[in-house]
Amino acid sequence: MKASIVIVLALFLGCVFLVVGQQAPPPGQPQGRTPQGPRPPNMPNPGNVPSPPNQPNPDPLADVMFPPDLVLGHARELRLTDEQKNFVRGEIQKTMTSFNELQWKLQDEMDVLHDTLKSSSVDEQQALAQLNKVLDLEREIKRLHVGMGIRIKNHLTAEQQAELQKMRMGPRTPPGPGGPPRPNQE
Repeated sequence: MKASIVIVLALFLGCVFLVVGQQAPPPGQPQGRTPQGPRPPNMPNPGNVPSPPNQPNPDPLADVMFPPDLVLGHARELRLTDEQKNFVRGEIQKTMTSFNELQWKLQDEMDVLHDTLKSSSVDEQQALAQLNKVLDLEREIKRLHVGMGIRIKNHLTAEQQAELQKMRMGPRTPPGPGGPPRPNQE
């Protein structure tokens, strides 16, 4: 039971990172690598740089959606109105309430799927029907998060969206004095 909760929670967190959006690496850090090694899967993939092996591809919607925490975290710089801040907070609350209900349903359906698959001989039709129930709930969760992202984006002005795009990209300084070091140089 606890193992399935952990799996569902990991699935949810993966969906949140992949669907809602990503943040850029800290300013001054070269894109595509972190000080510890390859870029984590939740960071945007600049250009068409292939992802390192054994890591999922980056979020294909990261360049067009804005995570609510990025929007609210930069409310002052974006000059969000009180109405915009209240709207974003309200969307987060509505989404989390719906998400919690869906997560409980998903947990119940995952438990049934687990029970269906644990016997030595599995009824394929029954297992696949149960899998469809799980996938339908996962789809609802993903749709919930993307819908929230769309509604938030639609409440931002074009200027605010452009500013968020700039924030996500971070300052770009050329390599050399005062800029990030070139690769393979110390």
